[in-house]
Amino acid sequence: MKNNDSTNPRCVQVNASETAALLRTADNILILTHQYPDGDTLGSGYALCHALTALGKTVRVECSDSIPARYGYMFDGLTSRDFEPDFICAVDVADVQLLGNKLSKYADSIELCIDHHPSNTHYARKLFLEADYAAASMLVHEVIQELGVPVTDTIASCLYTGIATDSGCFQYTNTTAYTLRIAAELLEAGAQNGMINRVMFGTKTRQRVELERLALSGIKYHFDGRCAVMPLTRKIVEQSGAGSDDMEGLSPIPRQIEGVWVGVTMRELENGDFKVSLRSGHQVNVSAVCQTLGGGGHVRAAGCTLKGPVDAAVTQILEKLAPIMGKYSQLT
Repeated sequence: MKNNDSTNPRCVQVNASETAALLRTADNILILTHQYPDGDTLGSGYALCHALTALGKTVRVECSDSIPARYGYMFDGLTSRDFEPDFICAVDVADVQLLGNKLSKYADSIELCIDHHPSNTHYARKLFLEADYAAASMLVHEVIQELGVPVTDTIASCLYTGIATDSGCFQYTNTTAYTLRIAAELLEAGAQNGMINRVMFGTKTRQRVELERLALSGIKYHFDGRCAVMPLTRKIVEQSGAGSDDMEGLSPIPRQIEGVWVGVTMRELENGDFKVSLRSGHQVNVSAVCQTLGGGGHVRAAGCTLKGPVDAAVTQILEKLAPIMGKYSQLT
């Protein structure tokens, strides 16, 4: 093991084998996921929870926000356990700020982080990071293999969910041959890909459809149409009747518009701040943009949080994009 981060001397980077060794000697393990949970943080967390439980460990997964009902299949066979953690692991969490208010108390006590974000801030004592992997679930898959735990159909479904959701059902450029090989292994192990793909990509509530309709009507274009901004104010969300379960998967919509280089989705939070998600094609590194605003992520998918009102938040994003958009830098 070696230290690869000069900004945080306590952080040591580890590989899959070393990560498994850490977990093998630990017990009373708390697994942290990020706020506004998605398929990868939950798939990573619950797959690891099932595997460690199979080794006789006392484990639980926590999230600051409620977990959408559609992820219920991940909890099969798990019982709720209340214990004081002796070992804390974060999965798919690039920065402690992403833990949310409920879990922020653990920010300085995280022993291990398993992540795939190049913007990871190296906050944990040990870090298993592969920035070119499509999903953190791919790293967890390698750890489970090192632990020697059989991949059950439930574990396979958790991991497949993480990989499928973070790769856009294998449509995004982060999908590699290795991504597909792991997905194939998970299908052979019993992952319910038909059900998962239908629930994650093929089913919408009426409230979600109404939310999309209202959001699409509010899209505005900038830089001669190379940037599309889609605001999701609390008023729009309330008008649609959408709940928290309906919010996931909205970020790619603006980028799907023909001619758009950068799609920006801005969701207003309860405190009036905006959770901003950027998606891009090959022209723009949106992780670099978000890092200048206190966020981060991947080259083609990143995010940050900005103060409202919405017009002020939009202006901040456009000002950061202006130098990058070249001859299309005039704000229109």
